[in-house]
Amino acid sequence: MDTLPLPPRPDIEQYRKRAKSLVDAANSADSDAVTQWATDWLKALTRLLDVEITPFVQGSFDRAVERLTEEVTTRKNKARDAGGKFALSDAQHLIAQAHSYENWASLAAEIESLRTVSRSSAFERAADAIVTGDLATLDELLLKNPGLIREHSSRTHHATLLHYVAANGVEDFRQKTPPNAVDVAERLLAAGADVNAVADTYGGDLYQTTMNLLVSSMHPAEAGLQSALVDVLLDHGAAIDGLENTGSPILTALAFGYRDAADTLARRGAAISHVVIAAAVGRLDLVQQWVLDANTLAKEHSPYVGPYWVHIPDDTKGQIELALVWACKFGRDNVALYLLDLGVSARAQDNDRMTALHWASARGMFDVMNPLVAKGAELEAKNTWGGTVVDSVAWFAVNSPMPGVDYPKVIDRLLAAGADVNHIYPPLTGIAAVDEVIRRYRDS
Repeated sequence: MDTLPLPPRPDIEQYRKRAKSLVDAANSADSDAVTQWATDWLKALTRLLDVEITPFVQGSFDRAVERLTEEVTTRKNKARDAGGKFALSDAQHLIAQAHSYENWASLAAEIESLRTVSRSSAFERAADAIVTGDLATLDELLLKNPGLIREHSSRTHHATLLHYVAANGVEDFRQKTPPNAVDVAERLLAAGADVNAVADTYGGDLYQTTMNLLVSSMHPAEAGLQSALVDVLLDHGAAIDGLENTGSPILTALAFGYRDAADTLARRGAAISHVVIAAAVGRLDLVQQWVLDANTLAKEHSPYVGPYWVHIPDDTKGQIELALVWACKFGRDNVALYLLDLGVSARAQDNDRMTALHWASARGMFDVMNPLVAKGAELEAKNTWGGTVVDSVAWFAVNSPMPGVDYPKVIDRLLAAGADVNHIYPPLTGIAAVDEVIRRYRDS
C-alpha cells in the first residue's frame, strides 16, 4: 500500500502549516509549485525517519507523492469549475490520505494518541515490532494491552496485527518479513489473534484474510518463509479454502506464481476443485479423470468458482488450455505431456499471453519443450510485454532465475529450433555462459 509513514514525533501544528503551504502552492501561478511542495515534503520526511529507505520503500513514497500531486490538480480544477479555489480542507484531506488515514480528523486523532502514548500508539509500536521481529517489545506491548491483539489499525486498511505478518496490503514501509516471522506469527496467534479476521485491504471483502494476503506476497516468499507461515496459520484454524469456501488461498497462490505455498495448501488438504488447479499442483489422476479430450470435461467436474483476481476462461476448451499452460508454469511435466497427447493446443496461452512454451522454457522442461515445438508452438509468439519465448527465457535468467534451470542450454535449444536470436533484448544478458550461446548464433 503506497503510503507515507508518520515522522517519529508528529506535530499537528506542523501539519497545519504544511497544509496551508499546500494551499498556497496549489493556487500559485507556478505550474510546478505543487510538485516542488511534494518533493520538499518527501525530503523532509525521509530525513526524519529512522528507518532504512530501500528502493522498494522509496518507490512507494514516490508513488504516494505522485498520487497526491494528481489529486491536488483534480481538486483544483473541480474547485475552479465551481468558481472557487483549492481550500485548506482539501489540503488537509489529501495529506491525511497520503498517510493512509480516512480524513484529517483521523490523522489528528492518531497524532494526539501518539503524543499521549495511548492504546492506538501501542498498536503502531506493535506493528513495528512485528515487521522487525522484535519479540521482546511485542511481548511487552501485548502483556500491557491484552486487547491489542484483536484491534484494527486506524489506517484505511484496518488491518489487525496478524495481517502485518503477511506483509501485503498494509503500508509499504512495513511490508517486511523478518527471519523470525514464524515465531512472530506463533506469538500473535497464541495471544489470541483471530486467524480469519478480515481487513479492508484492496477494497475490503471476505478475501482479505491474513492467509490470502500471505500467499500473494513477495516478501515472505523471498525470505523463504511463506510455506512455513501457511502451515502456522493452518495449525491455528485458518480457513484452508477461504471464508467464502471457493478455494481462494490455493487459487491466489497459483495466480501469483507461488508454487511452494500452493503445494503446502494442497498437502494440507485444500480442495482441488478444478482442472486448472489440479494441473498446477500436479494431480495427474484428477486431470485424467476430468479431461475427456481437448474440448470436453467430464460431467462430474465442478464449474469454476473463485476470487475475481484469478482469470479462468468461461469456456471448457479455454479452461483445458489454461490447465496445460499452468502445468508448464509450475513444472508439472507429466500433466503437460498428458494434455498434449490428448490434443490440447500447443499454442495455449494465459491471460498475459505467456504460452505453454514460454513457461516450459522458463522452467527448463526439455521433455515438454520438444513436443510443444513439434505440435506447432510458436517460437516467436509474444507475451503481453512483447517478449518472444527466447527473449522471455533471457529475462528469467537475469531477473528471476528458477532453481536448477540450465539457461544456456534452454536458449541453445530454442535457437537451434529456429528462434530469432535478434529478438533477445537487450542483446546480451551479462551472464557469461548465456552470452556465449547468443554470440555463437549471432555470428553464425
